Amino acid sequence: MPERKPYQPHDPKAPFQHFALLYSGHDDYLSGCVPFVLDALDAGEPVLVAVPPGNLALISGALGPQASRVRFANMTEAGRNPGRIIPSVLYAFATEHGDRPFRIVGEPVWAGRSAEEYPACLAHESLINLALWGREGTMLCPYDAGSLDLDRMVDAERTHPRLIRAGFTWPSYRYEQPADLVPAIAALPDPPDGAAELVFCAGVRSVREFVRERAAIAGLPAHRLNDLLIAVNEVATNTVLHSGGAGSVFVWTHGAQLVCEVRDRGHIPDLLAGRLPADAGDPHGRGLLLVNNLCDLVRIDTRPGCTATRMYFRL
Repeated sequence: MPERKPYQPHDPKAPFQHFALLYSGHDDYLSGCVPFVLDALDAGEPVLVAVPPGNLALISGALGPQASRVRFANMTEAGRNPGRIIPSVLYAFATEHGDRPFRIVGEPVWAGRSAEEYPACLAHESLINLALWGREGTMLCPYDAGSLDLDRMVDAERTHPRLIRAGFTWPSYRYEQPADLVPAIAALPDPPDGAAELVFCAGVRSVREFVRERAAIAGLPAHRLNDLLIAVNEVATNTVLHSGGAGSVFVWTHGAQLVCEVRDRGHIPDLLAGRLPADAGDPHGRGLLLVNNLCDLVRIDTRPGCTATRMYFRL
């Protein structure tokens, strides 16, 4: 990992620049994204475009033959769980190219995001500033003023140090540091009254059996059951090893999703836990990374004396 440098988000000369592109309509979208990509190609910089399928087609079509020089990713799949985007998409792309400057167009927020997903998207956008700080790169995150409500547009200003609209660039005076914003938006409501609950202590076999039975009742597809059990096992094992050994697991359904939550008395102080690859020589630090890769959505509410890890699986 690169050496951490003093964090000055509004510095226009900082190695890593993170912009929100505020746009309205297809023409505005293309006029913001396409020159950004072409400038990178002219400079010989690697480019990743990770956006929803419709906008992926727009950019690819506008680039014409130049599109073959760009890496594309469908954000609705790669970023289905926002906690997966930094380690599996952004950081992976930056690391692949070593010390070379890079450019990324990333669009994790769109009108179809659910109320459960959106806080995780907001945390993701904020944590990009920590995860990629010190890298030689520029990231552009489009926000559709025509389909997103005003609160979403304001949140873009809270998570991006710099803003672009209609060709004009300026610093965001609503910007909030990740250490302030992320804990404030992470709060989770208690599990619903009808949630099944198991209190466990010292071992996790009972947790796996409890979750297996509830998942079968809820109708979780067989090919997803193993992913659920691995994820729950990782979180519950962390409880046993690092949080005094005791915790509670809850399982319930919410719409077309199975929800499983592990609560304990521990605290995860690292904002980037589960979002950066573990060091090769370190046997720890892989559990939450694996959980993010396996689940359709992960939300973590952690504070001194209490951590709740909520995992979602589509039914």
